[in-house]
Amino acid sequence: MGGRLRTIDAYLAALSADKRAALEKVRVAIRSAAPEAEECISYGIPAFRLNGRVLVAFKAAANHCAFHPMSGTTVAAHKVELAGYDTSPGTIRFQPTDPLPARLIRKLVRARIAENLR
Repeated sequence: MGGRLRTIDAYLAALSADKRAALEKVRVAIRSAAPEAEECISYGIPAFRLNGRVLVAFKAAANHCAFHPMSGTTVAAHKVELAGYDTSPGTIRFQPTDPLPARLIRKLVRARIAENLR
């Protein structure tokens, strides 16, 4: 996947139904929290850009889906809420059958917007 895809719709269309559905929910939650952000493909994965900077991204991997706040600071600041998920700096992994709650995604996106304004 990746290189030749130019839109999030094309990226999602290439996925299995379960991953596509999970990531579409992520996309909707991001759009809800950052309606002025621009959709793009960055480093071969779906992302949202705000004020010329990548805000957040998401992707499907072989055995999971991932949400990328693009910030270890944001992940660390929300470690209590993310305790049930496999995380590393800048990445939150989840199963398509157990997606991240939209409320949590919106909270993380708002935290990234605030971080980018500093």
